[in-house]
Amino acid sequence: MSDTPERERPRSVCEVEFSVQDSRYPFVRVSEDEQCLLKLAEMFPRPDGHAEFFTVTDADPIRVAARASEHESLDVTLLREGERSGFFEFLVSDRCPAVKLAELGALTRSVIGKDGTGRIVAEIPPQRDASAIIEVFSDEYPDADLVTKREKEALDPRFPQSAFRQLLHRHLTERQREVLQTAFEMGYYEWPRECTGSDVAVELGITSATFSEHIKAAERNLFGALFNRQLREPGDV
Repeated sequence: MSDTPERERPRSVCEVEFSVQDSRYPFVRVSEDEQCLLKLAEMFPRPDGHAEFFTVTDADPIRVAARASEHESLDVTLLREGERSGFFEFLVSDRCPAVKLAELGALTRSVIGKDGTGRIVAEIPPQRDASAIIEVFSDEYPDADLVTKREKEALDPRFPQSAFRQLLHRHLTERQREVLQTAFEMGYYEWPRECTGSDVAVELGITSATFSEHIKAAERNLFGALFNRQLREPGDV
């Protein structure tokens, strides 16, 4: 028998996985139309929606960009192009299930679209009410099926800190690092967002347009470096 009283035992993390097949979601429709694989790298809030960065493999990136652009609520930018792969920024302005989970307090760990089926994996921290989050999400997205729900001891680490520092200094300018760090510390990347881009711009003494230019360049350089290897063709060294 454990010597630790029940009330002192750490609460576990709840990991959930949802399956979606609704073609209203670009990562589902594109994966079906092009028979390819889409993986979410990261997503960030924007004043007019959310920026979602996807790697796409086993498809012509130009065709993927054209197909994704058919969604009225989506602005598409091809950031890096391979022969049968690409790295994209999707600026989403309508209801995205992965964004909704984040707004509810879950940590989105994986979003994958493959052959017309989407999979979303998220972790719900111990301090959040997992049942309430699942209920609210399921009510708003009735087309999303809860595939698995399991308990874990701890949250998965996102990225080794030392390696991340190397990326920051190798691929970002000093100004880009300053803008990115200030935005992070002010809560620009929190859900709900604790400040606007204009707030960060005022703090830095720059215009909103300059802030937008620096933050987008920093994000693209960072993710271009992170996912460069994933954009190489199979068999490349």
